Amino acid sequence: METPAGPDDVSPYQLLLEGLTLIPISFHLLMAFLVFIIFLYILLEIHIIYDIFSEFRGNYVSLTYNSSSDFYRDVVSKCHLLHGRYFSTPWLSSPHLQTILLHLLVKTRDFSYKRELFISSDGGTIALDWLMNFDDTRFQVNGDGGVAKVVPIVIVIPGLTSDSDAPYIKHVAYKMAKHGWNVVISNHRGLGGVPLTSDCFYTAGWTEDLREVVNHLHSTHPEAPLFAIGTSLGANILVKYLGEDGVNVPIVGAASICNPWDILMGDRFFGRGLMQRFYNRVLANALKDVARLHRVVYARIGDWEGIEKARSVGEFNKYTGRITGNFETVDAFHRWASSVHLVSNVRVPLVCINAIDDPVCTNEAIPWDECRMNKNIVLATTQHGGHNAFFEGMSGKNLWWVRAIEEYFSVLHSSLLMNKKTGHVVNAQGVLMGPAKV
Repeated sequence: METPAGPDDVSPYQLLLEGLTLIPISFHLLMAFLVFIIFLYILLEIHIIYDIFSEFRGNYVSLTYNSSSDFYRDVVSKCHLLHGRYFSTPWLSSPHLQTILLHLLVKTRDFSYKRELFISSDGGTIALDWLMNFDDTRFQVNGDGGVAKVVPIVIVIPGLTSDSDAPYIKHVAYKMAKHGWNVVISNHRGLGGVPLTSDCFYTAGWTEDLREVVNHLHSTHPEAPLFAIGTSLGANILVKYLGEDGVNVPIVGAASICNPWDILMGDRFFGRGLMQRFYNRVLANALKDVARLHRVVYARIGDWEGIEKARSVGEFNKYTGRITGNFETVDAFHRWASSVHLVSNVRVPLVCINAIDDPVCTNEAIPWDECRMNKNIVLATTQHGGHNAFFEGMSGKNLWWVRAIEEYFSVLHSSLLMNKKTGHVVNAQGVLMGPAKV
């Protein structure tokens, strides 16, 4: 005869389960919702609580520069935005929200480009898109030098798979043109709806296209000072070019925005967290889409089967840039492609802006010491901003870095430092009048 189970014979897990069933289902749902919110808060690196306790004042921009730099003393010291605070849009208090929504939230007034097709020395075709006129300006800029005064030219080099139609590129072009600059977007070959007309495609470290475009613009617009802005991968290409050519660069001022700096370190960074792996897959798919547009060329000089199977940017580079560059390993290609090794060789005024919370380009790759040693460079870092974003204001319609770079270029344009470098005369209003007469 079996003895009935007593209280001491009941499993504690059974008692716990019975206790949980007595709790209302609404409480379970509330707890699950709170756990989900906490998970999202951590995953997306949201900082709204910090912003509230800091009274939405933001953080000061941190500047790294050489203490004996004429560039800092004569130019950057006069840039109020670089010496102020950056406060991100409250409802975008996350580097991931800023980065992911960049292409959706940036809005720009309608304007048109005038396209110039530049043929490189190897027969490749590069689309140069010049900003023409739009309603709320009193001037017109174009690619033919058709303005009465000498208008300085700003060359914009887009990011990895961006072109002149990318919302943030149109935003910077519009804002710069609105302040009187002649703007041209130098699209990567194969982008902007242009076919590949030679057996060559752009890579993370390919600077020859930019070099030829700059020389072309310098020869066709000899009176106009050339400025350049590089964003993301475009920043890496720009800084690498500036370091490779040193004093022989015809550019008088440059800006690097969210430069990855070290491509090898960036490739490692892409494998760390859940969000980084997400970005890695998205960017790899975007690169594969570009390759599919030019399948004949990519298949001829790369490994098409490998390209189709690539699940990361590093794998894509393994079957494209590594092969065309004759590198033994993809790591060797990444080292060659990195601009970080050439920072010390830059000989033109350069402002570099990076966000510490950039979820695409790790802040561990930022060359703090190299920038501090070079008198031609000022590194500006913010605690927040995401990748290429830096949304500001309650509406989130503006990008802080665009205003900061326009102010920097304007100060540099009218500074004695540039006058010494170019020999041009600037009037009291900061308008370039032409070369000084000797």
